[in-house]
Amino acid sequence: MQRLTSLVAPTLRSRAQLSLRRSTRVVLRAGISTHTVPPLKDPSLLQPYPFIDNEFIIPTTPYQTFSVRDPVSGLKIADVPDQTVDDAKIAIKAAAAAFKSFRATAARERSNWLRRWNELVLENKGDLATLITWENGKPLADASGEVSYAASFLEWFAEEAPRIYGDTIPASVKGNRVLTQRQPVGVCGLITPWNFPAAMITRKVGPALAAGCTVVIKAPAETPLTSLALAELARRAGIPKGVINVVTTMENTPDVGKELCTNPVVKKISFTGSTAVGKLLMKQASGTLKKLSFELGGNAPFIVFDDADLDTAVAGAVISKFRSSGQTCVCANRIFVQEGIYDKFAEKLAMKVKEFRVGSGYQEGTTHGPLIHERAVEKVHGHVVNAREAGAEVVLGGKKMEHLGMNFYEPTVLTGMSKEMLLYKEETFGPVAALFPFKTEKEVVEMANDTEVGLAAYFFSKDYSRIWRVAEALEVGMVGINTGLISDPAAPFGGVKQSGFGREGSKYGVDEYTVVKMMTFGGIGDLQE
Repeated sequence: MQRLTSLVAPTLRSRAQLSLRRSTRVVLRAGISTHTVPPLKDPSLLQPYPFIDNEFIIPTTPYQTFSVRDPVSGLKIADVPDQTVDDAKIAIKAAAAAFKSFRATAARERSNWLRRWNELVLENKGDLATLITWENGKPLADASGEVSYAASFLEWFAEEAPRIYGDTIPASVKGNRVLTQRQPVGVCGLITPWNFPAAMITRKVGPALAAGCTVVIKAPAETPLTSLALAELARRAGIPKGVINVVTTMENTPDVGKELCTNPVVKKISFTGSTAVGKLLMKQASGTLKKLSFELGGNAPFIVFDDADLDTAVAGAVISKFRSSGQTCVCANRIFVQEGIYDKFAEKLAMKVKEFRVGSGYQEGTTHGPLIHERAVEKVHGHVVNAREAGAEVVLGGKKMEHLGMNFYEPTVLTGMSKEMLLYKEETFGPVAALFPFKTEKEVVEMANDTEVGLAAYFFSKDYSRIWRVAEALEVGMVGINTGLISDPAAPFGGVKQSGFGREGSKYGVDEYTVVKMMTFGGIGDLQE
């Protein structure tokens, strides 16, 4: 096992932070776009080391690293330790030790820690947004919105912590009394994605801490720096040592994920990512029968009926399809438009998309940034080429934007789509709006449900009878009706079919991190004479 040491030596800490401070002031060129990364107000939030047992740590012997890169310029932001299974075991051990006392803390005390963490996240909103834009690429305004969204989960679960109730149950045996209590499940392994590097952390950690659990977070390799900044703010909020641990890895991700799933000390896994990886993790976790919650891939239908308000539907499509350049699991993937309004909808959507401005997330006026890496660009372009070769028309876009950088792709609108095309069957995860025509309500519901996954769906109509029929018939976990934005800390987030199970956020979110204990009191009898 490689030895780890707390990063408290001033020489080590100052050396690391000096390097990172300088890098934030570099002015880069990505094609024709100037890409200036603003300096952080608090440079200590940019930490390149994993966080275990309340300290940022660095191996004492030579160690492997992986590079976190700016998706705009392709340049390196920082080298981060590529931790191993042995390192993950150390983090799990720290979480297990902390759980013994943390589970017994008062619910109101946990609530106060979460509330203070929420306040610190909002106080450092500018720096966190800068970090998100730097390592993820999304425009600064979107990154700032994500920080607010991330903080909202901490606030929500601070309010839920004192309200984890049990029940009293009328017993069928005379003289017995039955009650239930919700208790924390234990050490939780949390595996989060890169597309919302702040919000996906807080949406999982918030309810875990509210319930009294401790966590080991496997940070996304593309965006670990945001995770580590949040860990630093959690420490400042007073959250006890060992409660939150962040493991960083890239090459060793499969082995670290397997360790979280097979280690008997870990009692629960929460994963957000692809369906294929979710199936693998579920298989690995079966040996120890862990509690699981998986939010997996989507192929969201977006339906526009001919009685819809067209401008509202177009605005909803812009939000649902092009948010974060199409890189969200609930993005509209297949846009179904009724034949009578198909051409008009396509025209109006193309006009809106034409107004987008693609570039560096730090540039004023930028509406859309790069995709996360070249592999993402290749997948998006492959879907567009496949559609075009099969008869689709490219109304707008459809090309790589290599003059800006290797990770940029034009916001695209396609018409004349059909079921035989790849985009109908696979999640594109990019800025491509593909329009499929349909005739009847029954036909479009059948097409919408013609997929193995079922995360989110959207539809637009003014007919309330139709709204009830279609909403109930769609095989998804979440439905947006006359809106393209369904994310809300108060709303239960999750899917059905091969999009996973379990819910995040809302009043149901804490349930995923608790177990129900039943207690029967016997021999109570009648009142004594």
